[in-house]
Amino acid sequence: MAFYSNKKILVTGGTGLIGRPLVEMLLAAGAHVTVVSLDDPTRAPEGCAFVKADLREFSNCMEVCKDQEIVFQLAGVKGSPAMTAKRPASFFVPTLQFSINMMEAARRNNAERFLFASSVGVYSPAEVFFEDDIWKTFPSPNDRFAGWAKRMGELQAEAYRLEYGWNKISIARPANVYGPYDNFDPENAMVIPSLIRRAVEGERPLTVWGDGSPVRDFIHARDVARGMMMMVEKGVSEPVNLGSGSGVTIKQIAEMVAKHAPGSPINIVWDASKPAGDAKRLMDMKRAASYGFQCEIGIEEGIKETIAWFVKNRNDADKRYIAFNDPLMKKQA
Repeated sequence: MAFYSNKKILVTGGTGLIGRPLVEMLLAAGAHVTVVSLDDPTRAPEGCAFVKADLREFSNCMEVCKDQEIVFQLAGVKGSPAMTAKRPASFFVPTLQFSINMMEAARRNNAERFLFASSVGVYSPAEVFFEDDIWKTFPSPNDRFAGWAKRMGELQAEAYRLEYGWNKISIARPANVYGPYDNFDPENAMVIPSLIRRAVEGERPLTVWGDGSPVRDFIHARDVARGMMMMVEKGVSEPVNLGSGSGVTIKQIAEMVAKHAPGSPINIVWDASKPAGDAKRLMDMKRAASYGFQCEIGIEEGIKETIAWFVKNRNDADKRYIAFNDPLMKKQA
């Protein structure tokens, strides 16, 4: 992508699940990339500048945005539905702070373009999610804290367009993202990294919540990163879903992990007493397709790659910043 050659680009959360492949792609395209994260600098790709900064503080956001032409705002909080229910403030407050602070800092520093990473959580329960439907409804009760926080970021972008004429803010709504550099923390990981970790570490049988029937839309992190770069390059200012558009059941996901993890085949046990979440959540991909986007990495191929990555990097997988372990987010005595 010649568009990115020699551009000064800031990626917040550039050591994470989507951020890491995004930074690698930007570097390959010839960009000068700065990564901001609370992770250890060793988690950043070679060739980028690294700044360790807390983006909940507006002064830090102003500092890192200086002289940046494009800002990708990927910093966020990622965790399981169970953790969302248990620690809603730890999702809601930082998510609001990241989006409000970074978008405003980028505006004040005259950034040309901005990418806001929204979420599938902004949608109300439905079998298929259409971009223009969200303001007709409320987010799913299962995602209401993170969902509302992300909606506020999207509304902020619209406010800037109306008041300041800044129409180069792209909004990407990824589906359920997975891949290397995910959060594999056993206390708050999402379904794919959780299953992979437990399978690799020898849980036998492998216990999975629910009955396996819910249908989800999964997308590999590299596909998301590629879609984000495409939207920014084309100056897309309307929200765009980034998913596969095709569903896979949690049962199929569990069976793929059990098939490809070391020590396979692995027996699976379903715990129907535990919540399974919404029955079906798929992205409508017509808008993304109109801009030339489609997924390149199949779900089974992606799961095999992620298992191999975790096996190889098992000792380093936990060396990442976890918002729920941050002393600032702990309950005060």
